[in-house]
This record gives sequence, structure tokens and C-alpha cells, in this order.
Amino acid sequence: MMRLNLKLILVVTLLLNGCSSGRYSMRDDKAPENAPNLDTLEQPIPRFEAPSKQGNRDYRVRGIDYRVMASAAGYKQQGVASWYGAKFHGHLTSNGETYDMYGFSAAHKGLPLPTYVKVTNLANQKSVIVRVNDRGPFHNERLIDLSYAAAYQLDMLKTGTAHVEVEAIATTPDWHPHLPKVNGNDKNHYIQVTALSNQDKVQELATRLEREHGASSRIIESGSLFKLQLGPLPNPVKAQELLHQLQRGGFQQAFSVFEATNQN
Repeated sequence: MMRLNLKLILVVTLLLNGCSSGRYSMRDDKAPENAPNLDTLEQPIPRFEAPSKQGNRDYRVRGIDYRVMASAAGYKQQGVASWYGAKFHGHLTSNGETYDMYGFSAAHKGLPLPTYVKVTNLANQKSVIVRVNDRGPFHNERLIDLSYAAAYQLDMLKTGTAHVEVEAIATTPDWHPHLPKVNGNDKNHYIQVTALSNQDKVQELATRLEREHGASSRIIESGSLFKLQLGPLPNPVKAQELLHQLQRGGFQQAFSVFEATNQN
């Protein structure tokens, strides 16, 4: 009996130690030690997405009840933004995705998941587009928690927090983002699919996508990378439809590129 009790005590002790250690390998959050060149990262282009199966119910954290908004339409608010980095990198977000501190994502206590928002640092007027896919920050004085890459774009890594404006970007199944003008002139619309260091793989992918989507392509050498772009695409609505097809087909980082055809 004594031996059984000792074993039981040992098991309970191990379980308690495991719970106290938490789900994260780091005690305190920090910036990554070997971050890539964040200036080369592309922000997401807002698109319609169905609500996530996870993370969209009212919930309770630390004894406080939080309600999830039925819609993000018209949401615009100012408050304090913070950022989260290496401690949470690779762990699951509230909607079941994997947090990538080099992606443009964010955590919010009440916006539906996912929601695309524009975040503007009111101190320097720098803005970034992020996709809200997580819950938090659970501090009364904070409005939104940004990924490391998003915080870099707002120039707030050193300060840790910033006073920002958060504005939801409305998306519906038939919604198309505003297509910018290039110096008021006509423009060619391209879609950059990927950028790889292996030119043969890029050429192989270009051939496949031309066949699947009936679009022309070009490969642009940029340093050690080869950028694959589909186009030019003269119809802006068709171009956005193609962009969404590519993103749904596994090229989530695909984005639009506009070139002026008349520089006079």
C-alpha cells in the first residue's frame, strides 16, 4: 500500500510540474535571433473567407467573459497595439492555424476569425494589412496583438507598443479590392505567384500554370531569386478572380503587381 501511494504521489507531482511549465518552451516572449529580411515580405491581399470553424464562439479567459462580434462590418477603433514573437512561433492560433511571426497576422479579442484589418501607427502614419486569426491580447489597455513582421512594418518593435487605429476591411463573396492607379495612367496587372532560387522549378511551375489558367507568364530575376508572375491581365475583375483561385490552390502568398504602361 505504501509503495502504491508513493507511485501515485510521483504521478501527480509530474502532472503538476507539466502543467506549471505551460505549453510554451519559452517563459518570456522575445524577437527572433536570426530574422529574414522583413523588407522583402509581402502583405496579404484581403479576400473573402468563410468564418473559421474554431475560435468564433464567446469564451472566458482568466475569469473574464468575451463576446465575439457577429460581423466586422464598420469596425474602426483606436487603441494600443502590442506584438508577439518567438515564444508563440509555431504554436496553434485560436482558429487552429499555426502562428508564423513572419506572416502578417494579428490577435483580437472580439473580431470574427478571420478578419482583414488595416492597422495604422498614429505616431508615424505607417500602415499594414493583417489577417486576424487569433485571440488576445488579454490586457484591458490593449486593443490588438500584431505579429513580429507586422510590428516591424509599423516601426514599433523597439517601443513594444504603439497607439494605432484598426479598421476592418469589408469582404464578401463578390467583393473585389480597389485597384490602384499608377500615376493616373493605364496599367498592366500581373500576379506574382512565387519567388524561388531554383530557376528550373520556377520555369516548370510557369509552364503548368499557363496551361491550367490560360494566362501568359514571365520570370524576373531579382538577386538570387526568380519571380514568377502571370500576366499581363487586362481585365481587373478577372485578374482578381485568378488571384483568388491561386490563393485557394495553395499559393496563399500570391499578390497583385501593377505596372504603368505610359510613363509620360
